[in-house]
Amino acid sequence: MNNAVNDRIRSGSDGVWSGSWVAERLGIELRGDDGLPGLLGLALRRNPKRAHLLVSNVLGKHVPQSPTVVYDYGHRLGRRVFALLGEAEAAGAVVLGYAETATGLGHAVADGLGTAPYLHSTRRPVAGVARAGGFEESHSHATSHLLLPEDPGLLAGDGPLVLVDDEFSTGNTVLNTIRDLHERYPRRRYVVVALVDMRSPGDAARMERFAGEIGARVDLIAAASGVVRLPEDVLEKGQQLVARYESAGHESAGCGSVAAGRSPRQLDLSWPVGLPDGGRHGFTPAHRARLEAALPAMAARIAEALPAGTRRVLVLGFEELMYAPLRLARQLEQGIDAEVRFSTTTRSPVLAVDDPGYAIRTRLVFPAHDDPADGPGERYAYNVAGGGFDAVVAVVDSVADTPALHAPGSLLARLAAHTPNVLLAVVPSYVPHALERPAMLPEPLRGPAFSSYAPDEIGWLLQDLSDVTLEAPTEEREEAIQSGGAHYAESLPVEYQPSEQYQKLFHAALDDSGGRIAQAVGVVTETVLAERSPRPVLVSLARAGTPVGILMRRWARFRHGLDLPHYAVSIVRGRGIDANALRWLAAHHDPRDVVFVDGWTGKGAITRELEQAVEEFEKTEGVSGFDPEIAVLADPGSCVRTYGTREDFLIPSACLNSTVSGLISRTVLRADLVGPDDFHGAKFYRELAGADVSVAFLDAVSARFPEVADAVEEAVKELMAEDRTPTWAGWRAVERISEEYGIHDVNLVKPGVGETTRVLLRRVPWKVLARQGAGADLDHVRLLAGQRGVPVEEIGELPYTCVGLIHPQYTRGATGADGKAVNV
Repeated sequence: MNNAVNDRIRSGSDGVWSGSWVAERLGIELRGDDGLPGLLGLALRRNPKRAHLLVSNVLGKHVPQSPTVVYDYGHRLGRRVFALLGEAEAAGAVVLGYAETATGLGHAVADGLGTAPYLHSTRRPVAGVARAGGFEESHSHATSHLLLPEDPGLLAGDGPLVLVDDEFSTGNTVLNTIRDLHERYPRRRYVVVALVDMRSPGDAARMERFAGEIGARVDLIAAASGVVRLPEDVLEKGQQLVARYESAGHESAGCGSVAAGRSPRQLDLSWPVGLPDGGRHGFTPAHRARLEAALPAMAARIAEALPAGTRRVLVLGFEELMYAPLRLARQLEQGIDAEVRFSTTTRSPVLAVDDPGYAIRTRLVFPAHDDPADGPGERYAYNVAGGGFDAVVAVVDSVADTPALHAPGSLLARLAAHTPNVLLAVVPSYVPHALERPAMLPEPLRGPAFSSYAPDEIGWLLQDLSDVTLEAPTEEREEAIQSGGAHYAESLPVEYQPSEQYQKLFHAALDDSGGRIAQAVGVVTETVLAERSPRPVLVSLARAGTPVGILMRRWARFRHGLDLPHYAVSIVRGRGIDANALRWLAAHHDPRDVVFVDGWTGKGAITRELEQAVEEFEKTEGVSGFDPEIAVLADPGSCVRTYGTREDFLIPSACLNSTVSGLISRTVLRADLVGPDDFHGAKFYRELAGADVSVAFLDAVSARFPEVADAVEEAVKELMAEDRTPTWAGWRAVERISEEYGIHDVNLVKPGVGETTRVLLRRVPWKVLARQGAGADLDHVRLLAGQRGVPVEEIGELPYTCVGLIHPQYTRGATGADGKAVNV
């Protein structure tokens, strides 16, 4: 904080403490930390419950202040909470701010914590959203607080609850809150945060007793602390003083003879679609990431709309809508030369007196313009008139953008009388998804109820279709798929039951290539940690990516002690990724931390599919941050930048189907089974448990981690120095093969050992192309090809070890005399 700002906070613009006028007339004393007078001024309330008002200089409510100063106070308090809790407990914390004055402060505290979701209380009921709690604020002019989280489970966890208010005078509001919530959602720890702690010793002791009664720890963090000494007759004297000033016309209402400015001009912020306007229904780390990404462009639009020569700008928020305009103001302050200030309109009635020793010097009065549930009434903007602003940017939500906002005597009209330029920015009022979609997304499925993997290894963002018969003979599926009568994801192939010879081949391959796989796992994981995120959220593409995702998770724990979250989602060629799974991930994690994982690349079709699907998801959902770049164990097709190797070798998990993938089928997407609000489906083949080698495969590879650790370190160094730009050489080879063999459909050309194995196990194979000299990596391919009567053709130049060709334009028994495709 610079010295000039410090001076203004400490003494006011005239070098006089802004509480001296009230202190002298009512005999009020402010005692406490040295910095307390710089944080607080005093004013008189028009409130029968309490005569005085502590007016914060750094809250951004009644006193226009630098938005950087306002935000940084909250953010620093959040960092102190993080230091108090430690990383582990902070990861499970939820922050709750109080309406209306602390909605922005609480949000800044949540930002300081880093990963905490945020919710603020509200006095605005929202039809269709169930209450998760409510409480009373005893001294306020408007008492009822509602808690309306979109996610009913937001407050149901057992992690710390951080409660944020601008000041603590008695602690009653906090006690009321904790009492109500503890009955519903008991937890072990609460942290109370405020700018100033003004409780008496008796009130502080009462909170300690209360904590003991409920069996919880309650900590308190404040920027400053002190006490207000009040004479016994302060309420009566204060009411008399207010009445005298109002009746005598001394109040500075800010409605004097000021030339009217231009008509207010509305500007389009291009607020991200679907991004909450604040914490009324919850604000997640994913929401925070989207806002951070969008702020520069939105602030630039404000800057472009300001008249040339603007020197002093006020960004004016609206009652509970404090955080969004605060962040816009702070971004604007960082990007233009003009002085930027931030404050907010309010419901709170306060006497205005134009005296340097008084905190509220002017007052604009206007009617409520958001059709409030408690009926029409006056609203106020303090210290705006006479503030020397040559532009005011009023930021309201769309619920408040009513005819009453634009009528004579409205907020906009009052502002236009005191500044030459008024801009209006409307933020869309967030509509909870619960009102748009009939179903809340379920929690991930986990083993042993779904899959043979341990529950901490993988969460499946799928629905269980185990009781549905979906299998069809391979030939019937192929004919239906190629005739256009069905999509491959609408049915399942009959699970291949490996012969004893094939199982021996799998174990031999695992013994032979386990070290290579372990090294590739280490390399791709280290690359992700170095380039993508220090704490990535692994999201494997079911099902080939799932064993690789688990191995990457194990490497991160082995090498770095990290316990990374890991989920599996469905992606279907031609249909895209499961959008509901992305919604779930965005609601629970920062999309920027999500790393999609697959086993290998073939020609890169899924890479392209994912890129298109993420782009479409961003457009329709307004959720940004997901990086479609896949991390793979092997990238023989040169389709991605993040890989463990670009060799095309046998990955034993490609040899089998469900029995090496947690006994889970490939994913299913069929309209009669998967609704618009459902995850894609899959089956759990419990009956195949006797042949399951899923965990054995993981354990065999993980056991090789120590022996490859040094090699991984060297390989990563070399990889980082290389040009890893994808060349898409594999895609070009596939196109060439498709034409040379008369197929004319790249989807029927499956390059690489893994994809060729899939063709032999699941589809109707036509032939296999093998690179001359390919050795043991193709033993299982030759075995499967022999079992199915499929010719293996060796050719000289092939960028892959092998390529599998699906029978083109399949009808049962059709082949051409020349061995190439025929038209049927």
